[in-house]
Amino acid sequence: MKHLIVIVSSWLALMASAIAGSGTPFPADWKSWTAMSTTLTGIGALPDCSADVSKLPPIYQKTVETYCSVKPGGPGKVAILVKPSVGGDYAARSGKFSDGTNMILHLKDMKVLFVTGHKNGAAVYGVFTEDGKDITAASGPLAAETCTTCHTGYQAFCKGGQCGTKK
Repeated sequence: MKHLIVIVSSWLALMASAIAGSGTPFPADWKSWTAMSTTLTGIGALPDCSADVSKLPPIYQKTVETYCSVKPGGPGKVAILVKPSVGGDYAARSGKFSDGTNMILHLKDMKVLFVTGHKNGAAVYGVFTEDGKDITAASGPLAAETCTTCHTGYQAFCKGGQCGTKK
C-alpha cells in the first residue's frame, strides 16, 4: 500500500508539472472583441515554417520559430483581438493596461487563443482553445513563461505585454 501511495503521489506531481495553467482567465466574450489591423494581420498569416525569415527583425524570427514548434508547417491565419474597453490603451502603445484579460493572438487555423492579461500592472499570459479549455503548459511553446520570455526579451518592440509598432 505504501508503495502504491508513492507511485500515485509521483504521478500526480508529474501531471501537475505537465499542465501549468493560465495566469489570466479565459475571456468568454472574446468573439465580440475588436479585431485590430496590424502588420501581422495585414499579411494574414504567420509565415510558413519553410519560409526564409532571416531578413526579418529578430522578434519576427523568434515568433515564427516558436509558433512553428506548436504546429509543423506553421500556424496559419491570425487575428489580433482587443477587449473593447482597452482599445485606447492598445492604440497608445504604452503597455499600460487595466487589470484583467486584454489582448488575444488568435491562431485561427489552430483554433487557439494566446491571451495577454494584466495583474497589478504586469503582463500575464495563458493559452486556451476557442471553447475555453486551458492548454497552458509548464514548458515549451504553449507555456506562459515562453510568452513572458519573448514579450520581455524584445523591449524595443514590446511594452507591458503588447508587441508591435505604431502604424
